[in-house]
Amino acid sequence: MKNTMTFNTAPNLLTLLRICLVPVIVSLLFLRSPQGDWTAVGFFLLASITDYLDGHLARIQKSETIYGKLLDPLADKFLTISTLIMLQEAKKVHPSIVILLVCREISITGLRAIASTEGIVLGASPVAKWKTALQMTALPLLILYSPDDPSSFSYYMGLSGSFLLNLSLIVSLWSATRYSIDFFQTIQKK
Repeated sequence: MKNTMTFNTAPNLLTLLRICLVPVIVSLLFLRSPQGDWTAVGFFLLASITDYLDGHLARIQKSETIYGKLLDPLADKFLTISTLIMLQEAKKVHPSIVILLVCREISITGLRAIASTEGIVLGASPVAKWKTALQMTALPLLILYSPDDPSSFSYYMGLSGSFLLNLSLIVSLWSATRYSIDFFQTIQKK
């Protein structure tokens, strides 16, 4: 295994790229134009691919680092939360969904921080990975949805994106429950 304190690894650079793409995506969404939305989707998909690739490369190269463990989940949160806020601002997502998803992310981050101080590692569960996959699929669809566009394309983008985002909310709350149960069960065993 490589030095876990090394930053300059391919997985970490992919994670850094994902973080750098967030302001680009947000800026494109501020344009409120079809061209801006399509370009934002392209960058969002590129960022989503880096999410898969960085973890895959870290495992096969045995180059998991402290920086990667910190930055990878943060990059995911920056990408999804920023996009959700922009979609809510554009009235493509109901505020209650954004609030619940953001509160879930803050809660799990806090729980992980507390667990870390107790020497407990709460890794990403398979359910949480499904949550991320659902969100990474739903958000580009919702970017392409236009509430003012009566076309069937826009309608189906909005319908599909909303369905997947609502499903991700259910999965998110389920995974948060699992994280909490696992944490308290582990604490009781100590």
